[in-house]
Amino acid sequence: MLDLWLSTGLPHLTWREGTMILVAGLLLYLAIARRFEPLLLVPIGFGALMANLPLNGLMATPADGAIGGLFYYLFHGVELEIFPPLIFLGLGALTDFGPLLSNPKTLLLGAAAQFGVFATFLGAILLGFTPEQAASIGIIGGADGPTSIYLTMKLAPELLGPIAVAAYSYMALVPLIQPPIMRLLTTRQERLIRMDDPVAPTPRWLRICFPIVVTVVAALLVPAATSLIGLLMFGNLLRECGVTERLSRTAQNELINLITILLGLCVGVTMAGERFLQPATLKILLLGCVAFAFSTAGGVLLGKLMSRLPGRKINPLIGAAGVSAVPMAARVAQTVAQEEDPNNYLLMHAMGPNVAGVIGTAITAGALLALLK
Repeated sequence: MLDLWLSTGLPHLTWREGTMILVAGLLLYLAIARRFEPLLLVPIGFGALMANLPLNGLMATPADGAIGGLFYYLFHGVELEIFPPLIFLGLGALTDFGPLLSNPKTLLLGAAAQFGVFATFLGAILLGFTPEQAASIGIIGGADGPTSIYLTMKLAPELLGPIAVAAYSYMALVPLIQPPIMRLLTTRQERLIRMDDPVAPTPRWLRICFPIVVTVVAALLVPAATSLIGLLMFGNLLRECGVTERLSRTAQNELINLITILLGLCVGVTMAGERFLQPATLKILLLGCVAFAFSTAGGVLLGKLMSRLPGRKINPLIGAAGVSAVPMAARVAQTVAQEEDPNNYLLMHAMGPNVAGVIGTAITAGALLALLK
């Protein structure tokens, strides 16, 4: 009976694992009951739950001819940088760059939203993190989960669990974090600005050339970002070229869904209690919030400047959409604008900086990788 008892996980359950089981339950609650990024937080939460059940052997390494744990093999998709670029392939197939091409200057708002990445990078170094760890923490400000995972696996794989959770959690909390910052940095008159010019249709030839040109330029300027930008743009080319509809549908549905499940579970399995419950984790969560707030502020402040320049009207609220949380950040910009004027429709205009933020965050990650690797 004693041997039977010791063979169960109950006598091996520690307070750290018990705490992480509660954290996993919280993630599942937020995803299912509150609908915060359920496609991401449900796999992450369930992976964290499994990782903290004692004697699970999920990440056991092969030894003496024995077969390794299931996630020892699945995790190679993260370690070998396979899953994040494939997520970008699906995102590219889902993304319409028309609003950005219709108003190219909104690309600057996507660039301004990277301010939080570099500000937090410097702050993390001051708090004692290494430059590689600081870069991985700072990229949370881009609000792009796959890019955060990609850069962290390159520079600071020991921080993957808390950084991934912070990145996806703040993506889910966009509707709560961004509006107070947007209201604080803008006046009522600025929030009332209407961008009445309709989003002009983009010629088909331009939609086809755009992903090709961006891939070439990005790969030449920031070679380290080629896998992310290249597959993002390849997915968009599948969408826009008009002759690969079946491939585009696969990238938009089956491929991205499958990789999202595997990536989420693999990230969750890294959240074992003995590694996750460390003082550094709390610092990362706080710095991630700061990064996201600064990125939002950077986009809004540049939007304020652009609203005062001659030319097409710019509502500074769309600058907050320069983070990569597509399309949630664009919806938040419209929601805040409609609090002042219910007939002010900014969604399509905000999609310009929103998709620019996806490109900007990937290029920023490549630049940090080139500097530190």
